[in-house]
Amino acid sequence: MMMGSDKDQGKTQGIALVISDVDGTLVTGDKRLTPGTVAAVARLRAAGIGFSIASARPPIGLRGLVAELGLDLPMGAFNGASVVRPDLSILEERTIPEAAARAALDRLLAEGLDVWVFAEGAWCLRDPDGPYTDLERRTIGAEPRVVADLGTLTGTAAKIVGVSRDPVHLAACEARIGTALAGRATVHRSQAYYLDVTPPDLDKGRFVAWMSAHLGIPPERIATFGDAGNDRPMFANSGFSVAMGNAEDAVKAAAHAVTDGNDADGFAHGVARFILP
Repeated sequence: MMMGSDKDQGKTQGIALVISDVDGTLVTGDKRLTPGTVAAVARLRAAGIGFSIASARPPIGLRGLVAELGLDLPMGAFNGASVVRPDLSILEERTIPEAAARAALDRLLAEGLDVWVFAEGAWCLRDPDGPYTDLERRTIGAEPRVVADLGTLTGTAAKIVGVSRDPVHLAACEARIGTALAGRATVHRSQAYYLDVTPPDLDKGRFVAWMSAHLGIPPERIATFGDAGNDRPMFANSGFSVAMGNAEDAVKAAAHAVTDGNDADGFAHGVARFILP
């Protein structure tokens, strides 16, 4: 069930750009775009409202969305650390400082997590049959590169991910590692089972600010959709924010409104109710 006050709906007047998270928001749990979501994006475009995405995915993981949704604006990958054109060419890209990347790798391994490193355009790991590797294959449409020593990639890492089937343990790791790397890297869970380490001072909120400047659209005319902790900076930098019904309570509390879950066409319903009523 969607929640939102008349006051909230009033804030959406004049929205010129919508930026959405992908996994847990724009796509279903099995990584599909529903016909309702595709139609909602088309309705935004017909109304003269721009649409883009900000995702923890690597650029290659956005290719299918570009094709299915006809995306024509820059997109944020790696939680905003990379900005790419619809053809996936790089507009801006930052990597994790090498010392911070090495510290992150050591701490993630010490916590007993499976670790993935996204570097040099590739998804790198030690165990191709580890937890959630099949899900990631479907998500980004690519095979991993098996690397015996992930430490060789710390000089070029755009994102390092700790993976676990234990969400409680991963939440505790987020707090510990986030504190240890404060100021040196950005640490957020993008899913209950993924803990992302990305370059410092770069997050989805920074991507919203970049798009605001790039397109000349004031932040108050930008609406954002998301479901996870890494979406909260995006909410903070936009004029109107919508949390998914499947989001954690803290994420819902940070948003102006709440829509249905991602498996119940929540994005499409949110657009219909809050953006194009």
